[in-house]
Amino acid sequence: MVSFSTISKSEVEFFLNEGYLIIPRIIQENIADKLYDEVMNIMEIIGYENSKLRQTTQYLANGYLDKLINSFELKNLASQLLEGSGSVYMPFTAVKSANGGSRFHFHQDNQYTQFDKPGLNFWFALTHMDINNGCLQIIPQSHKNGTFESELSGDGDNHKKIKWEPENFLPIQMKKGDCVVFSRLTIHGSGPNLSNKPRVAYAVQFHRDDVKAKWDNNNWVLLKNNPRWNVKPVEKITPPENVSLEGH
Repeated sequence: MVSFSTISKSEVEFFLNEGYLIIPRIIQENIADKLYDEVMNIMEIIGYENSKLRQTTQYLANGYLDKLINSFELKNLASQLLEGSGSVYMPFTAVKSANGGSRFHFHQDNQYTQFDKPGLNFWFALTHMDINNGCLQIIPQSHKNGTFESELSGDGDNHKKIKWEPENFLPIQMKKGDCVVFSRLTIHGSGPNLSNKPRVAYAVQFHRDDVKAKWDNNNWVLLKNNPRWNVKPVEKITPPENVSLEGH
């Protein structure tokens, strides 16, 4: 599924210093097409119109998403970048609607569920990604400053944003089958989709196995033994979902 299971020492060092790493051609184009089809089939069932980011953790057993999420290769890459054994925290669709799927404000994943040690996000491009269709935007080295204060985005949902508007950020333009992996502390967001096709990505988040996590004012728990999300495949995609994923 993933084309390789190891990366170079210099790539690891770049990730640790910059807070992100672009991995080109990590998935073959024909496999990316299969993943795209699976994601869009899920979207047809749960709905995704007028969405700035349609998320669901549901994926079918024995499908291409299952093979990607639970692959040895991806786990091995995560463990190298986390500098220790890692496990899947949460996989989810990341689909932005066509013709104006709105911007997703700059935020950190750690402003939702808090980790006390490293976590990361593999973000796979299943379509071409550019500024016009709302590609990911990242602030390099922002992971070095810890978790920033956050507030609600103001869009009438539960998404959060940092309390200041960045003037400088890096648009992550990618081809289908490319991936960007970034730290849970890296500030990121996306612009609106102004194209006539949905912008389709898939995210697989990992945590290091010694991470303790905290959410909803609960106590810190060892995440490996107390997972917050069901990361196992399902036999059938079922709408609607009552659980909000804004708290990833």
